[in-house]
Amino acid sequence: MSAEATNPATPGPVTGALTGLPTTPSAPRKRARPRIDLRRLGRAALLGPTGRDRLPDAISHVVDAHRAHHPDADIEPLRRAYVLAESSHRGQMRKSGEPYITHPLAVTLILAELGAETTTLTASLLHDTVEDTDVTLDQVGTEFGEEVRYLVDGVTKLEKVDYGAAAEPETFRKMLVATGNDVRVMSIKLADRLHNMRTLGVMRPEKQARIAKVTRDVLIPLAERLGVQALKTELEDLVFAILHPEEYEHTRELIVENTARADDPLAEIAEEMRTVLREADIPAEVLIRPRHFVSVHRVARKRGRLRGADFGRLLVLVNEDADCYGVLGELHTCMTPVVAEFKDFIAVPKFNLYQSLHTAVARADGQVAEVLIRTHQMHKVAEAGVVALGNPYAPASDDPAEGERADPTRPGWLSRLLDWQEAAPDPDTFWSTLREDLAQDREITVFRPDGGTLGLPEGATCVDAAYAQYGEDAHACIGARVNGRLATLSTVLRDGDTVQLLMGQDPASEPSREWLDHAHTPAARIAIQRWIATHPTTAEPEPPLGGTDAAAAGTVVRVPAPERSYRQPAERTGAGRSLADVPDAAGAGAPDALAAARTGVRPSGAGAGAAAVVVDRPGAAVRLARCCTPVPPDEVTAFAVRGGVVTVHRVECPTVARMTDGGRAAVAVRWGGSTECRVTLFAESFVRPHLLADLTEAMALEGAEIVSATVEPPSQQRVRHTYTVTLPDAAGLPALMRAMRNVPGVYDVSRAQGESA
Repeated sequence: MSAEATNPATPGPVTGALTGLPTTPSAPRKRARPRIDLRRLGRAALLGPTGRDRLPDAISHVVDAHRAHHPDADIEPLRRAYVLAESSHRGQMRKSGEPYITHPLAVTLILAELGAETTTLTASLLHDTVEDTDVTLDQVGTEFGEEVRYLVDGVTKLEKVDYGAAAEPETFRKMLVATGNDVRVMSIKLADRLHNMRTLGVMRPEKQARIAKVTRDVLIPLAERLGVQALKTELEDLVFAILHPEEYEHTRELIVENTARADDPLAEIAEEMRTVLREADIPAEVLIRPRHFVSVHRVARKRGRLRGADFGRLLVLVNEDADCYGVLGELHTCMTPVVAEFKDFIAVPKFNLYQSLHTAVARADGQVAEVLIRTHQMHKVAEAGVVALGNPYAPASDDPAEGERADPTRPGWLSRLLDWQEAAPDPDTFWSTLREDLAQDREITVFRPDGGTLGLPEGATCVDAAYAQYGEDAHACIGARVNGRLATLSTVLRDGDTVQLLMGQDPASEPSREWLDHAHTPAARIAIQRWIATHPTTAEPEPPLGGTDAAAAGTVVRVPAPERSYRQPAERTGAGRSLADVPDAAGAGAPDALAAARTGVRPSGAGAGAAAVVVDRPGAAVRLARCCTPVPPDEVTAFAVRGGVVTVHRVECPTVARMTDGGRAAVAVRWGGSTECRVTLFAESFVRPHLLADLTEAMALEGAEIVSATVEPPSQQRVRHTYTVTLPDAAGLPALMRAMRNVPGVYDVSRAQGESA
């Protein structure tokens, strides 16, 4: 874990407290801690401890930083850890000629500044002893306890990972396994990498570039997901200086130029905000937060020419959550808000623990200042992330602000990450999906119907939401409703959408290979790929609806009927269902039509029904209208059309109104004595195996005899079915339609409407 050089990667004219990078001068702000002189620490380390109980001068800065966050902390473990580390590393030097002990001291100081608790700092001082000296893990455990031993062991295992090969799948996977269940191991590693990046300047350029690329691709995204923004932003600037020196220098010039400005728009807006909040009697602290180099570079690429307010943000710190919204209301009332910039990360925190209100206000000259509003506790977590959460093994705090996060050793993202690496069928699958996840720097929040939320990357689909909510049980997902409307699983979700996932009841449900085209999260992709890998015999695309017949295969199916009247008993299929087709467009067999012509009692036509109707026009051909497909006991009327044919409509059919308005006279009509009917029904469903069998079985149980069935090819995971059925009693039609809707995967059933029947 050693860093081999001490010179800053790219020195700038204005140095920050600990970074060695230029920072943006701003309005009056808290006095920064002076930069630590590593050479002075090295001389103190060479002198060694001067007394058994006396605090060594070399760790005085660490102790001061630690007590700023933990005033009552017991410093004795730190003193003993330093004595052991200094004596163990004595004689080891860095390439710069400084004592090696300056490296663990600097790493520990970084963590102390972030608010890490005593156990983490103790382990940080000792993190290289087991790897680089004769100190053993057993010795660490005996002198400092099992918790410190566990952390030192975890960091030591991380050191065995070849970061030069970090792009290799197994490398990163080993790193996660080494991290184990305690995120403090990763915190120490990130602080270690930050100090190494700060002291990278005298290495060969190619080695600088290699280390910077690994930092960019792996460790910076990890810092983002663990919420350690203070480390993430400084690492970004250091990588930027090494990999893009020309753009870095241009950005530095922009910052220096802005520093020389006579006016400071951010300072003026900040003072106006202080006045507004003072008059509203809201105790608040208004600070100017200069943007770091990468942030300035991004804003410049987005907006072109930068103005004074673009070089920083305004931060408002308050005591209570409610005060955040009070500040927001005052600013939006007394200043000019940019409403499109408002985001509420307090009500819906980010996946990395971040909470804050974001808004923006505009000046009369058009300059816009971004504003962050948060409590002091939120600010602590926003800067330090999991490092600020304290000792996970300590008793729970009575302060709800500190106790609202369960299990800080495994925040949501890291917990899922560890689960992914266990579930992935192979390292390549894990790495490819994880690289995609690490590349995502924007998140959306979608809501469940029960009020819960799901955090997903931008561009996520309903497939991702299903696996985020149900894990591998999402294999049974058959569709979704987005904002109350039916949607396919490939639907891309937007921030704020409400998603209701529709789950099938079949325990044998299985995911579709097509889902991989729409899965963007590691949870979804790994679960689907794992299922495919463990089901090699069914990994090939299956019929969308299951079964072996052509209908199940997603093709248009028309099962021809024998040449007979539709009233004859239909031929039974092996499944016990009737699948005979209607003879012709009129639907009635010729013998029946001739017999009925003599009596004025006509069977239904157009494939819409089999019930008899009586019209007040003997000998006229009668047809049930396709536009409304009337069946008993519908209230009906009739009209004479071309060729003397009488068409029967339901009275609420829009065609009735048009014919009446056009002066067409109605023909008296009533249902005959027979209650048997034939009706065409449309069913719409999501794709799932065995659906056709389940649907036709439900219809058969309601006494429906299927005359013909058509199943169209799937489109966007949806299937449209058309069934013509006969019922012994028309009164059973509502129950039949309800039974069809109750089949998992079926989301709509309707009677035939219009010419498309």
